[in-house]
Amino acid sequence: MRKDRLYFFTFLSITIIYSIIASIAFRYLVKESTFKILETHLEFSKKEAKSFAALLGQQLVHGVSKDSLIADIQHSLQGTDLQMGFLSIYDWSGKVIAHPDVKNVGLLASSNNSFVSSVSDNLSPEAFYNLLSADLEENEDSSVEATEEKSKVIALNSIPNSDWILAAHIRTDSIRLQIQDFKRQFLIIFLLMGLFVVISSVVILRLLGSSYEKKLELKTEKLEDEVINLSKLNRAVGDYQQKVIEREATSENESSSTKKRILTYVRNELVPVSTDEIAYIFTENTITYVVCTDSKRSTTNISLDELFTQIDDSYFFRANRQFIISIASIDKIVKYGNNQLKILVTPGSENSIIISKNKAAQFKQWLNS
Repeated sequence: MRKDRLYFFTFLSITIIYSIIASIAFRYLVKESTFKILETHLEFSKKEAKSFAALLGQQLVHGVSKDSLIADIQHSLQGTDLQMGFLSIYDWSGKVIAHPDVKNVGLLASSNNSFVSSVSDNLSPEAFYNLLSADLEENEDSSVEATEEKSKVIALNSIPNSDWILAAHIRTDSIRLQIQDFKRQFLIIFLLMGLFVVISSVVILRLLGSSYEKKLELKTEKLEDEVINLSKLNRAVGDYQQKVIEREATSENESSSTKKRILTYVRNELVPVSTDEIAYIFTENTITYVVCTDSKRSTTNISLDELFTQIDDSYFFRANRQFIISIASIDKIVKYGNNQLKILVTPGSENSIIISKNKAAQFKQWLNS
């Protein structure tokens, strides 16, 4: 249940983070794409209007009459593709004299509905986008003629040798449809990417989590086994200590080749110590110390190796080169390092008593003997 909640909150967090990033990226990409479209249309329309105005001026210079030229222009403009933009011609009074839609010929242009408020060669895509957005909002419910309502004049060029003005229009409704199409495409892409990112992230997280959980379970099982083994080992210590006590009670009058007492020194005084009272024996700086169960300490001239051959090996164990410990002194056995054992004794020792990995099996066998 806790894992399911963790995966749910992870899924929720990734979804929220992705949504924030995708929202910012979506707005940026839509705006940049719109600017690119407007920039392309602005440049093309300005160049087209300038070239066409120069061409008409050349024809007037070569003696072509205005009426004939207007008729030719109207014939050329009529039937042109109005999908993105078109050209039209106005006279000095603002009356339309040539237009792709013949119904508009002879009408006066409305500056409120058909001209960008500040037409200039330096009109940027950003500025035009802002004007276009504001105008589209204002004219949503307008009842102006269809063509006038959905187009804007973005470039004006005077025709040489005449009082005519050539206007380049851009279809605002087509631009709006393109923007909506961009938004729709980007939205689909971001949704698909979002599903992929979120689902793949959750799947990868679950795979990594499962792998980690398996490793954790193995470590837990291993740790439990070690705890059980150590518990068994500590129980074996108690059982063996009890066996030693019983053995001592039944063999008080039996002869033995092992020493019952060790002659030690306390300063200049000779002190015999019964092996039953010895907790552990250790060597330090070539001196052999005998520590009794009552914490009294004395020294002996006998080496650790020689002492171990003279005492009862069922009661004493050679833990390492520095220590011999008695079964009665063992308080606790704990795991130490890489399969080593650390013996805690009573009374406590200033130096750690470590049984190596190689000797651990022998120690366990001694406890179980």
